[in-house]
Amino acid sequence: MAKVLLVDDDQAFLDATSELLSMLGHSVVVASSVAEAQEVASGRVFDHVILDLILPDGSGLHILDDLENGDTTNVTLVTGHPSVKSVVKDLYGPNISYLIKPIDLKQLQGLLDSPVAKKPRAEGRSGLHFGHLVGESASMKKLYEMIERVAETKANVMLMGESGVGKEVVAGAIHYASQPEGALVPANCGAFARDLISSELFGHEKGAFTGASHRKAGVFELAHKGTLFLDEITEMPLEQQPNLLRVLETQKLTRLGGTSAIDVDCRVVSATNRTEVQLAEENCLREDLYFRLAVFPIYIPPLRQRLEDIPLLVEHFLADFNRQYQDDIGVDQAAIERLQSYDWPGNVRELRHAVHRAYIMADRDSKTLVLPDDLSSPFSKTGENRMSGITVGKTVEDVERELIETTLQHLDGDKKKAADMLGISLKTLYNRLNSYAEQEER
Repeated sequence: MAKVLLVDDDQAFLDATSELLSMLGHSVVVASSVAEAQEVASGRVFDHVILDLILPDGSGLHILDDLENGDTTNVTLVTGHPSVKSVVKDLYGPNISYLIKPIDLKQLQGLLDSPVAKKPRAEGRSGLHFGHLVGESASMKKLYEMIERVAETKANVMLMGESGVGKEVVAGAIHYASQPEGALVPANCGAFARDLISSELFGHEKGAFTGASHRKAGVFELAHKGTLFLDEITEMPLEQQPNLLRVLETQKLTRLGGTSAIDVDCRVVSATNRTEVQLAEENCLREDLYFRLAVFPIYIPPLRQRLEDIPLLVEHFLADFNRQYQDDIGVDQAAIERLQSYDWPGNVRELRHAVHRAYIMADRDSKTLVLPDDLSSPFSKTGENRMSGITVGKTVEDVERELIETTLQHLDGDKKKAADMLGISLKTLYNRLNSYAEQEER
């Protein structure tokens, strides 16, 4: 299903074409002028725009300039003049097609089913990749490549990364890049009541249990032909995981209280903030379920590994806030440098929170953000206190070991950086790590 913006001042054409598009299963928003189109399109993302070139209050091309994802939107001009093609193509570029009135159902179907129309490009005019992601660092470009690769398949994806890196946003990008027929359905496994997990996932029939007053479709059914995003997958109780495994293997489910199997066809994107080592050691995910969910694992880098993306992220957040509050607040270079000097343990989520706070405190005369004296949050301060490892009853050796291991974890295992941060030689660090390994073998 495509999201279509249809703009034409011919009301009869508008009504007829809107009805045809709806019959084909597409979502349609209509407008009859430039002003109306700009109003209804505000804040929305469209897969395809079909518009008249000449409208009562101006050129239809003005609408394209205001689209959220202008360069990733496929555009079709409806015109009675074939000679305009070459002129408009030079103005707007190759991502454009044409229909000559009158048009029929077959033409519309061919237009929206074409490979060009279905394949979105990675980068939009606004700097968004796949309609969702911001960043031009090497680690993000690697992420974009992986999204492009997996979007061409139906493989299940497991997203791994620290809390706050934007796993649900990446799931949205995968769905956007894949362009499936169905919807993206998010579900948080950590939020399900233990005794209702099966009902939430697979649905139930009326009377299946006390309080089941009507039939309910589970998230698998809702995501049919689309994408199911299972966040915090490792919070699902182990005893419930075989039921999920069975559905993934058979692509069939039976509602609670039901007797007939229902076919389900969706990509499952799961997410966890645990590392691969923790998955193996903490017994929070069955091995056979892991192999079904993590056909294509993707690691999302923490913000501290892509500090060069902070200016783009800040610009993106400011655009959102300016649109929301109808203002024009900016940021100066000194503020950007301060934001890049902090390591953001809460990742992109923490950065957005900081920018929002600074936006509220912005200098209304200079129209610039005002950052607080202390960028850290209460949670990051708690984390710093835990890093010290100093509690009553610990030996000096215990504290030293915890400091070394925590520093290595913070720097993603980079021993050279850890040695520099700790003020010791790389050789001394290796000696300590070898001694810890020997202690564990005893």
